[in-house]
Amino acid sequence: MADVTALTFLALCLPLAGALAAPFVIRIFGANGAWLLAIAPFLAFLHFLRFIPQIARGEVVTGGYSWVPSYHLSFSWFLDGLSLAFALLITGIGTLIVLYAGGYLKGHKDQGRFFSFIFLFMGAMLGVVVSDSFLMLFVFWELTSITSFLLIGFDHERAAARRAALQALVVTGGGGLCLLAGLLLLWNISGVTEMSRLIGAGDIVRESPFYLAALILVLGGAFTKSAQFPFHFWLPNAMEAPTPVSAYLHSATMVKAGVYLLMRLNPVMGATPAWEILLPFFGGLTLVVGTALAIRQTDLKLKLAYTTVSSLGLLVMLIGFGSDHAVEAAALYLVAHSLFKGALFMVAGIIDHEAGTRDITRLSGLMRAMPLTWIIALAAAFSMAGLPPFFGFLAKEEIYTALIGGDVRAVTFTSIAVFGNALMFAVAFAVALKPFLGRPVEMPKHPHEAPVLLWLGPAVLAVLGLLAAIFSTFTHTVLSSPIASAIRQTPVGIDISLAPHLGLPLALSALTVLLGIGVYWQLDRARFLMAVVLRSIGHGPDHGFDVAISGLVRFSSRLMRVLQPGRLEIYVTCTFLCVAAILIIPLVVYNELPRFPAWPADVRLYEWAVFLIAAFGLAAVLVARDRLTAIVSLGIQGFAVAIIFLLFGAPDLSFTQFMVETLSVVILALVMTRLRLSPDDQRPLGRKLFDGALALACGLGFMLLLMRATEAPFNDALTAFFNAYSKSIAHGANVVNVIIVDFRGTDTLGEIAVVAVTGLAILALIRIRAGSERKLAANDPAAEG
Repeated sequence: MADVTALTFLALCLPLAGALAAPFVIRIFGANGAWLLAIAPFLAFLHFLRFIPQIARGEVVTGGYSWVPSYHLSFSWFLDGLSLAFALLITGIGTLIVLYAGGYLKGHKDQGRFFSFIFLFMGAMLGVVVSDSFLMLFVFWELTSITSFLLIGFDHERAAARRAALQALVVTGGGGLCLLAGLLLLWNISGVTEMSRLIGAGDIVRESPFYLAALILVLGGAFTKSAQFPFHFWLPNAMEAPTPVSAYLHSATMVKAGVYLLMRLNPVMGATPAWEILLPFFGGLTLVVGTALAIRQTDLKLKLAYTTVSSLGLLVMLIGFGSDHAVEAAALYLVAHSLFKGALFMVAGIIDHEAGTRDITRLSGLMRAMPLTWIIALAAAFSMAGLPPFFGFLAKEEIYTALIGGDVRAVTFTSIAVFGNALMFAVAFAVALKPFLGRPVEMPKHPHEAPVLLWLGPAVLAVLGLLAAIFSTFTHTVLSSPIASAIRQTPVGIDISLAPHLGLPLALSALTVLLGIGVYWQLDRARFLMAVVLRSIGHGPDHGFDVAISGLVRFSSRLMRVLQPGRLEIYVTCTFLCVAAILIIPLVVYNELPRFPAWPADVRLYEWAVFLIAAFGLAAVLVARDRLTAIVSLGIQGFAVAIIFLLFGAPDLSFTQFMVETLSVVILALVMTRLRLSPDDQRPLGRKLFDGALALACGLGFMLLLMRATEAPFNDALTAFFNAYSKSIAHGANVVNVIIVDFRGTDTLGEIAVVAVTGLAILALIRIRAGSERKLAANDPAAEG
């Protein structure tokens, strides 16, 4: 077990190692360094592959390290059919993406930086799907947002890339905060902080009065990450990233994180009216919106991006539908979508790389120049369209089996699924046929077949989509059934195959094909109709995001002008107002005002003399006509206090007070001689009275607090501790010195640092003032006099 834990930890660290090594490997080997870098995710893939027999038997694998046991915080992971499938997709497709990126970005000046980002992204996503600890899950969840921000904005010199990166970060980062609140609520409800233990607490969670709040917060995190309506707009805009990022993002990583979370929490939060209403509604709406918007696009990547939105909506709809067949369909479609969408995105990148454009209206006749790419695109499109003999066909058949029924709800969602799948059929073949068939036309580049680094990845994924369907029994045993079993938390056996199975699902598949062919045949007209519809609707959520951000910036600017007007006197006044309120209000509200003791009768004459010196010093400060006199007079107060410390048996404290007061007076006097200030107080009478009242309030607050503190019973635990250990541990007989130098050494160092930084700031201000005066004198010689 220890070996498994150590190896799993090593596998999770492999992407990080790849991120560190990437810039050096690319600098030495160039684009061919991708072959070396691909070893890291491939080794991680092999490690997780070892768990397939164990997971297929229905077992789970857990491990990790305890971090803060008292708070149940740990670095732990949890592998079952669901998390293992995601781990294999992330590392397996990640290996192919690394190779693809080596060819796609060949010669790019920042290729090493790109590989570092993609490996960090891979590691973050891998952490999300294997995390058992809530803490690990949230940390890696937010890391996917940060690393996707870096990848989407990789071409940071373009404004569109910067906007898309910021938009993705804001939307998914905001959703991450919702998820954090949801996880804290689940912790509060169930008392556990691990997913493996939370799965068994479903009844407790569903019966809690906080269930709905927790569900909405969790859905906020999942819906933003997986681009559910109305948060779908960030995902197509993320196509500003290089194509390797798009292929990885849409097939196996970040956009599926929300789907993974919903699948994981299905045993905990599912089977409730709220779950079975919200998920199918938003999932179905996202399916329709995504496919409709995909039809309108002419950019190959945008067409595929919007179909990813619709596919994610279909998965969410199936998760929320609630039946056993719906879970099985979600498991099948999850795998099928990863294979065909990764392949199609890489094909779109090959076309752009070799022909110089992704605009479908400018592409034609590529079949002769790029026959291998066309075969790969056609195979992936068959799977996306749900045609045999590919794995997408099995998924689509299971979808219809899950949704059909005689009630209104079943009919509604079955109709939505048929509509969405028909439009995805049309889009799939628009990508696979339109650029390749027809007469060759003039393009920005002379097209030719891509090098092996580019076509290897999509070819492998397309072939896997075929083999997974042909050997469906094996696929279900090692992958599909364990996924469904993990989602349902009961053993599930999926048995759908390519064997003929007549019935309503097959009839719906035939209807889907006919509708898809019709839309493909009239694709230009469908695109025009969608453009008309969208113009009639007006601005969408994407424009709403810009309006919201613009409004936030304007509000922040106005608020800053109020809170930070640039006047020091306002800042100081607000600070002392808060100090006075914090000191006095709690004492009054909670009736904790101290009792004023009687004046002691045994005050000696020399003690009276010290008090009188302090009073004379205070009077001198108040009547001083210039600031320098006031500063020097203020030192009288500190010296009087130091004498009081000395008289009452604290010579060390008295010495410290003498030093502090002397340095304060000297430093302030030196500063004041370097600054040009008005010789006397220019404040109006009203301002003087307000400032005086505020000063009295702060002084009164400190006095009352100290008097109340001295009324409490004295706890001599610290006194006994320092007396007992100052000599034996710190080897010092002077307890006060030992406390300051040893026990509070770091605190003392911090105080020294504060004084040093303050001195540097004062010196900088003086130099700025002196520099300004020299410039003024240089520009206006008369000003010098």
